[in-house]
Amino acid sequence: MTTFEFESSLNSATTTLQPMAMQLTRDVEDAKDLLQVTFMKAWANKHRFNPGTNLKAWLYTIMKNTFLSEYHRKRRQQTYVDVTDNQYFLNSASTERNGREPDANINLEEINEAIDQLPEAYRIPFRSFIEGFKYEEISEALGLPLGTVKNRIFLARKELKEKLYIYKEPYPSSN
Repeated sequence: MTTFEFESSLNSATTTLQPMAMQLTRDVEDAKDLLQVTFMKAWANKHRFNPGTNLKAWLYTIMKNTFLSEYHRKRRQQTYVDVTDNQYFLNSASTERNGREPDANINLEEINEAIDQLPEAYRIPFRSFIEGFKYEEISEALGLPLGTVKNRIFLARKELKEKLYIYKEPYPSSN
């Protein structure tokens, strides 16, 4: 396929690609941008197009992949704006600013006490897990099968839920 034939095929495909671009972006300007990027990529990769195959399908694939790549890139780059007056509190472990520090210490003491009352077979894997170790690491360190470690952590959680039921928030009534 000559350069002229390829270019004229691209121009004729514009009308069939526009609705797809609109469907993907749901914005006229973004659809135009997507079409332009699609044609730029097609032009840059025209040597990869096999003459005699479906050009429109090839262009649809380029458009779809371009859209998805851009979508995922934007999702990864989402930033959150923090409006905290004092930047000191962003990573502060203290809850003093909420006025609940004494309660938090008592709650933490009660929770740790409940964990300490767990049978050793549950307590050691559970403590390791809440300290940030992965299941595989705990399994390796304790010389236990992975399923056993997961089960013991599950049972520890279940037992703690029963012991610490007073911290459970009541559900709003549906009346």
